Amino acid sequence: MFDGSTYKRCKCTEPKLDDEGQPVLDANGKPMVRELGSACPLLKKRDHGSWYYYVKLPDGPGGKRRRPRKGGFVTQNQAKDAAQKLWDQAQGGIDVDTKETVSEYLDRWHAKRVDLKRKTRFGYRDFIDRIFKPSLGHLPLRDLRDRHIQEMFQQIWAYNETKKANQEAAELAKIECEAAHLAWRQAPTPRPPELRQAWDQARAALKEAQAKPRQNTGPASQKRYLDCLSAALGDAVTEKLITHNWAKLVVLPKYERPQPLVWTDERVARWRETGEKPGPVMVWTPEQTGQFLDAAVNHPMYIMWHLMVYRAPRRGEATGLSWTELDLTKGVAHVSGQLVTDSNYNMWQDTPKSRSGRRAIALDYATLALLTAWRDVQKAQRAEWEEKHRQDPTKYGPYVDSGYVFTRPDGRPHNPQNVSQAFWRFIQRIGLPPVRLHDLRHCAASLSLAAGLSMKAIQALLGHSSYQLTADTYTSLLPQFEQAAANAPLDLVPRRNGVEKPTDEQAQAAQPHPMQLPTSVHDGGEIEQAATTASACEETADRHLRVVRPSPRDEARGAA
Repeated sequence: MFDGSTYKRCKCTEPKLDDEGQPVLDANGKPMVRELGSACPLLKKRDHGSWYYYVKLPDGPGGKRRRPRKGGFVTQNQAKDAAQKLWDQAQGGIDVDTKETVSEYLDRWHAKRVDLKRKTRFGYRDFIDRIFKPSLGHLPLRDLRDRHIQEMFQQIWAYNETKKANQEAAELAKIECEAAHLAWRQAPTPRPPELRQAWDQARAALKEAQAKPRQNTGPASQKRYLDCLSAALGDAVTEKLITHNWAKLVVLPKYERPQPLVWTDERVARWRETGEKPGPVMVWTPEQTGQFLDAAVNHPMYIMWHLMVYRAPRRGEATGLSWTELDLTKGVAHVSGQLVTDSNYNMWQDTPKSRSGRRAIALDYATLALLTAWRDVQKAQRAEWEEKHRQDPTKYGPYVDSGYVFTRPDGRPHNPQNVSQAFWRFIQRIGLPPVRLHDLRHCAASLSLAAGLSMKAIQALLGHSSYQLTADTYTSLLPQFEQAAANAPLDLVPRRNGVEKPTDEQAQAAQPHPMQLPTSVHDGGEIEQAATTASACEETADRHLRVVRPSPRDEARGAA
């Protein structure tokens, strides 16, 4: 049975009197006042004061009284309707008397989510502290609505415009700094001091411009924010703290998973002219992939990259591969763990990204030969390092028997972020079109697709949890392998004036040599020279020992 009442009150005040009828003074000697509330004589006027409701709910745990009140209603009927709605929610199990704010709830929700992976929990913590609390944290959880969340994203969009302006200003400052530097360099000696002063001022302006936020918060990041908040509010609905998951009513810019694009001749030529990538996810052609592997053959991370090119482990899965999970007899690598790192380069061991990420990867004969040879090289590195440690223990620490396949000379595993950075530096130095380290997985998928593997087999190779994800991502990859399918309809339509079909010799002449890069890429001599320089620089920068390839490795690379 509904138990509540409505009443009217206002904010009018009168002097506060003591028992003798004298004004009560505060510490500063000023008269104190009190609100008249429902005793104001002007409440009889229709437009004076506002209506409140009072609801008596069953006592809470420990006999705590629950008497929620709320005012600000223009009419008595509005107050009655709100009271009835509150009563109905309470009867449905909603905690209508909670005073918990959004900030307090999100902290409590995050603390109980011990089921999340460590990196995911770190990400959610960042979202809560940096995004949600400043915009929503002050609101009572019961008062949160979708309009508040929508306004939060509108602020993000407005800030994106500011960051876009900062980016444009930084690009302009860079151009001006380069121009000032060029003017100073080209000036005859002794150079005028005002040119040096102009260059110094331009450098200071560039540093100031680059210090401002410039990274756009794109649709993918916004979707992650909303997914996190939706998960939290979904649990709040389950706990009967709120009636709806308001995050589900928020509208964001449409997010589409980026599709991999192939570095065709035309795209490479355009990139060399403008420096712009056609898309965020790019894939090398088989010829470019082969050029990369040939250039990287003396790099300390060559075998790891070879594994990623052909068998598609994620970078954390490759760096976290242990010898106990590698069966060289049967030629199988068992992916059962990965190394994960955060923005501060902290690294830890974790399970694969998903349940389908736990998989057995069959090794091709070339990769198997390389890993077999690498095991002997790693043993030789250990003996060499331990000898250095005995001779100079202050400079060389003890060897770390980490058990990982790919390690540094002292036995420690590679940080996944360092692997990505070494890969990026290397391809920059040899002049290949840019791809991310993660895009080597796309290269492996494209090679498998071109070799005739089914989409289901590629899904298993990549460790995707969804067949649809694999199919949507790679259906249109490497369209040159669909040329026969594209030509097939032409053969079905008889034409008197149609285009003559080229002969096999003409078609072959129109194709580039299978192991040559397009003309827009550096020629072989430049690649070889750049690769030699890059390998030397990488070994010096990363303080790695050069890996001397045993003869089986030469045979395996030739076979690959």
